[in-house]
Amino acid sequence: MREEEVDALVRYRLEQAHAALADAQFLIEGHRTPQSIVNRAYYAMFYAALALLQKIGKVPTKRVGAIALFDTEFVKHGIFGHELSRDFHKAFELRQMSDYRVLESPSRERAEETCEKAAGFVEAVQRHLFGPPACERE
Repeated sequence: MREEEVDALVRYRLEQAHAALADAQFLIEGHRTPQSIVNRAYYAMFYAALALLQKIGKVPTKRVGAIALFDTEFVKHGIFGHELSRDFHKAFELRQMSDYRVLESPSRERAEETCEKAAGFVEAVQRHLFGPPACERE
């Protein structure tokens, strides 16, 4: 894949991440189910991780592979802290619980916290890939 194609795909994945975050915020403001909020927050993190992995040419074949590759390629090498890894793992576990265990549901507070963590994750990835926004560089 050519460099401009990779860059376009990286930007597309980040757009997906931001759209998923916006969806999660919309769900919070609309007092929708915590399950839906967690789902969108997790996918914001997932898409951001895919952007990172696409940039280095290591695209996973499974969702859980994205988390493992994020850890081995970025956390293990000190590019991102362990806190972001924990947040990503927790969001994945919470999404699994809320999507597949019918009788278990996260609290609204936990769902909103997951959304906040997802926003921080996406922002950290964005900064890593493209640097701080122009207004912060001056």
